[in-house]
Amino acid sequence: MELLDKAKNFVAERVADMPKPEASINDVDFKRVTRECVEYLAKVTVNNPYSTSIPICEISYSLKSAAREIALGTVPDPGSLKAKDSTLLEVIVKVPHSILLNLAKDIGADWDIDYQLDLGLVIDLPVFGNFTIPLSQKGEIKLPTISDMFA
Repeated sequence: MELLDKAKNFVAERVADMPKPEASINDVDFKRVTRECVEYLAKVTVNNPYSTSIPICEISYSLKSAAREIALGTVPDPGSLKAKDSTLLEVIVKVPHSILLNLAKDIGADWDIDYQLDLGLVIDLPVFGNFTIPLSQKGEIKLPTISDMFA
């Protein structure tokens, strides 16, 4: 039994030391207004240390402002991470018009809102299985203006 425990510990230590993909949110900006919602674009860079591409299972997102969740969703099957390279992912965050109208009443003249964007990047790592890379960023984004709606 002692030998089995030693083998488990050895494998656990090796797995813990293995490099894993790393990610960062580069930018969050207004993209466009649609009939259903306002879209914001989050640009995410992911570095893959492996010599093989890695499938991305999904990306989940939560956008908060003034301690309220204003958008929640997932991007199913967004592609793969390039082998031994950085991959730029574009995550479209959709915020319903009704929520933005309520925010607009609260913010006044500057049309900026403070936000927190939380992303969960779920990738399928060999040996590990599904692995989630959690990301979070705080900042300010512009609410769309009337001219944005008719552009």
